[in-house]
Amino acid sequence: MKLSDAGREARGPVDRRTFLTFGLGGLVVAALPKALSAHRRLATRTVPVMGTIAEIRVVYDGRDEARGQAAIDAALAELYAVDRTMTRFSRHSQVGVANLEAAQRPVAIGAATAAVVERALHWAERTDGRFDPCLGEVSELWDVTHRHEPPAAGAVRRFAGLGLYRKLEVGRRGGSPVVYYHAPELALDLGGIAKGWGVDRAVDALRAHGIRDALVNCGGDLYALGHSERGDAWEVGVQSPADPHAIVARFTLSDGAVATSGDYRQYFDFHGERYHHLLDPRTAAPRVTCEQSVTVQAATCLDADAGATAVFGAAREQAGALLTRAAADARLLHSV
Repeated sequence: MKLSDAGREARGPVDRRTFLTFGLGGLVVAALPKALSAHRRLATRTVPVMGTIAEIRVVYDGRDEARGQAAIDAALAELYAVDRTMTRFSRHSQVGVANLEAAQRPVAIGAATAAVVERALHWAERTDGRFDPCLGEVSELWDVTHRHEPPAAGAVRRFAGLGLYRKLEVGRRGGSPVVYYHAPELALDLGGIAKGWGVDRAVDALRAHGIRDALVNCGGDLYALGHSERGDAWEVGVQSPADPHAIVARFTLSDGAVATSGDYRQYFDFHGERYHHLLDPRTAAPRVTCEQSVTVQAATCLDADAGATAVFGAAREQAGALLTRAAADARLLHSV
């Protein structure tokens, strides 16, 4: 991974007018008024996928627009494929079928889903369970996008501290990967890592089409490939959790990934307290913290995604240690 200026956070005041909102999830991308070179052009596509907004920017030779558009088509196809196979919200996805049947019998999954599950278990083990991909039932219980008050305390306690990731078995049967659940409370939820995998696969598709400079953002999981349309590193800003029109940090990025997790997009307020979607496996409830946003950098968007989920709410030193244990190149860029 190459990170311009070693990912150095830019200093000084930030003029909102120099930034263009790019996708959702707390990240924005600079649109500075610099002239393009004679042949460099920028194509942008925005689509709903994975329950959020994905946006792809591709820099292409102005004489070859067809290749740029074909590359975007291929990248989007990868995002759609990940959504189709790994969402927990469909009974027909690979995760959906596993959640219905894997407590009774081994369920076959595809190689991509198996790779994501195995990496998710790696993150669970290296973070002592702070990241747990097996909290699907807990996420369903809290359902923060539809609830207006917390679930019953007894229902929450049922899931607290179970270490469910230890009860998920990944193996092979008949040459195909399978999963088997060893606890009735277990249900896969890859929401903290699958978007990152999808972004990585989209970037691979762009590379396969000869694209060297592009940017993919899916709900705050972002990969910067090469350079911007201006020929320099991509400049990325972190939106303020309190004001979507304000930027609290900015940095430059080239051939690297960042992901932001926060409590300010999926939540409900009840009696003066915020209940968000970032759950603590120890309590089976939203993490209690004064922190609202955390941004993690890594070589892959999959690791940045998992890392931001895992260290949300952790003290800076603890976050750094956890990230290093799980992925040597992952580091905390910013928290607020």
